[in-house]
Amino acid sequence: MIEADQHYPARYWHMLEDGGLQCDLCPRDCKLHEGQRGACFVRARVDDRMVLTTYGRSSGFCIDPIEKKPLNHFYPGSSVFSFGTAGCNLACKCCQNWDISKSRDTDRLMDQASPEAIARAARRHGCHSVAFTYNDPVVFLEYALDTADACHDRGLKTVAVTAGYIHAAPRREFFARMDAANVDLKAFSEDFYFKFCSGHLQPVLDTLRYIRHETTCWLEITTLLIPGHNDSAGEIAALAKWVATELGVEVPLHFTAFHPDWKMIDVPPTPPATLSMARRIALGEGLLYVYTGNVHDQEGETTRCPSCRQALVVRDWYEILSYELTPQGNCPNCGASIAGVFGKFGRPFGQKRIPVYMRLQS
Repeated sequence: MIEADQHYPARYWHMLEDGGLQCDLCPRDCKLHEGQRGACFVRARVDDRMVLTTYGRSSGFCIDPIEKKPLNHFYPGSSVFSFGTAGCNLACKCCQNWDISKSRDTDRLMDQASPEAIARAARRHGCHSVAFTYNDPVVFLEYALDTADACHDRGLKTVAVTAGYIHAAPRREFFARMDAANVDLKAFSEDFYFKFCSGHLQPVLDTLRYIRHETTCWLEITTLLIPGHNDSAGEIAALAKWVATELGVEVPLHFTAFHPDWKMIDVPPTPPATLSMARRIALGEGLLYVYTGNVHDQEGETTRCPSCRQALVVRDWYEILSYELTPQGNCPNCGASIAGVFGKFGRPFGQKRIPVYMRLQS
């Protein structure tokens, strides 16, 4: 078993003239005195340097369907080896994984594995890719990058599930190692990001533009619709129009259902009708691939050819019921090319979730 290095050297920081240390990873720009941790709680100042306290330590490992990330246009039906650590650089009151992302108890990270062990385990279990998820991989960047390299050495793809709250320099290094990303666009208003996430909207928009236009990383976007806060028809239309104009109509957009959690337990769940409305609005703004999530909605989960409207991938939740795409990602009916990353389709993984225990892996 490897020993988790709680003083693993971190990238992206500099010393200030007044003796403080500034973290340069994300727009929070945390300024730390000796022994202090950043807002993410996992990057700390120790002996006048920045360290990552969760390198090699995870909140758990699971094999998931790729659709759970959610990614509907990146090797549909394949399995993905998923893991996260603890901490987050946003403070979202609506967090659906708050027990992991908001954790300040790093001792609960009992599963340990080196990057090489993760890649070997993913290959051994027949996974097509490895996902950095559950909490935001931005805050465990060094562990994610080393693991991505180990995965690529073994022919595995890499997936980031992230809020995209990161500065330009680390963003370049991070997304150069990712084959696909689902970015959580929390809302389309600065007011929401400030009040509910303790962050700002513009850095996330910058990340989305960067991924789409300056990398080969496949991009999909998710927006969790919260009743009364980010689900108005006007805001949804503005969000969809921005995606169409700034990123392109081929970028898939997922609207998912909120359930009461963390600091928003007084807010009701998202009605299915709201998701359907959002999907109609986004399609009306010209987006070609718009999905609903966290609900059973077969039409809202189905990939259709934008040219002839044939159902190409029919889903129920995370399970693929039928698959008609060619290995090259074309519609067999009219030959139109479907945006995404595809390959030979075999037996789909299904919607099950399989825990993997890595305690003795090194």
